[in-house]
Amino acid sequence: PFLDRWPYGPVALVTPFNFPLEIPVLQLMGALYMGNKPVIKPSEPTSLVMEQFIRLLIDCGMDPVDVDFLNCRGPVAQELIVQTPVRLTQFTGSSRVGELLCEATRGKVKVEDAGFDWKVLGPDVADIDYVAWQCDQDAYALSGQKCSAQSIMFVHENYEKAGLLEKIKENASKRNLADLSVGPVLTHTTKGFLEHTNKLASIPGAKVLFGGKELENHNIPERYGAVEPTAVYVPLEEMVKEEYFEDCVSELFAPFQVVTTYNDDTLDTVLFALEGMSHHLTAAVVSNDVNFQTKVLANTVNGTTYAGRRARTTGAPQNHWFGPAGDPRGAGIGTPEAIQMVWSCHREIIHDSIVPEGWTQPKAT
Repeated sequence: PFLDRWPYGPVALVTPFNFPLEIPVLQLMGALYMGNKPVIKPSEPTSLVMEQFIRLLIDCGMDPVDVDFLNCRGPVAQELIVQTPVRLTQFTGSSRVGELLCEATRGKVKVEDAGFDWKVLGPDVADIDYVAWQCDQDAYALSGQKCSAQSIMFVHENYEKAGLLEKIKENASKRNLADLSVGPVLTHTTKGFLEHTNKLASIPGAKVLFGGKELENHNIPERYGAVEPTAVYVPLEEMVKEEYFEDCVSELFAPFQVVTTYNDDTLDTVLFALEGMSHHLTAAVVSNDVNFQTKVLANTVNGTTYAGRRARTTGAPQNHWFGPAGDPRGAGIGTPEAIQMVWSCHREIIHDSIVPEGWTQPKAT
């Protein structure tokens, strides 16, 4: 047989605001590499970035007809996708919009949607300054506006006793507008952020570990968020209760994380919570204990899980698959496998040409 990958032809890309060059470029070039004709609809607030990139491609020799650029709001883009022969749409953005687009296209969507990304710190405490720094980076770099940002952290009591939470608090307190280590939150207002923070802090036994306040001396417009890096502690036994769980694992695309603690006896409760979450994009198991790693990895599934003392939810120094697991619509970026899987279909040609000499018709079956 002759096996190959075959392009879909007309395809669409709906891309996010938070990485206005990297994510759209990875997706666009993958679509082109596989022989498709893409139309790209970037996020409206940052669409100028991709417009300029496409102009750069044309200046470098790309035929202008190879890519169509659509600068519009979501409903207009959906109408184009539904009413034209677009065969596949890759969508990166909120789960709510992804589900609407999936319904409108009758499932012809690959999603690289929101992530509520977890980190579990194991019992083997070491390199605590490094671990604290990485936790701060994962949760609060880029003001938490990354789909791979650390959204919830399960801290073994050994790390808590070693003072990890105080170190994370100290690192977070150094973030400020002057050096842009904090900045505006584009998808939540300050009011909405604080309402969510206070709602979680009202759970029995919960408390704000740090943050939970509006930034001081800022001129960020009210339509955006201006908030300090925030962590809310919620007791594990309360978090897993039905009346609180969904609030605790709802993504806030902002410098915010939920923190809880556990011990050896409650690890199974942690695993129950991890698999109860609806999105499985990235995760981290911070431990060099092979037995601990094995138990967590064997009972959880994510698109990318980092394991080891240096484990993080985001920003690994090597290229790797980046996309969700557990959803048949899941898309990926970052690897040749991701490009082929998203932007082409399997095609197989079976050659069967020669009728044997002296053939006679067999009995019907």
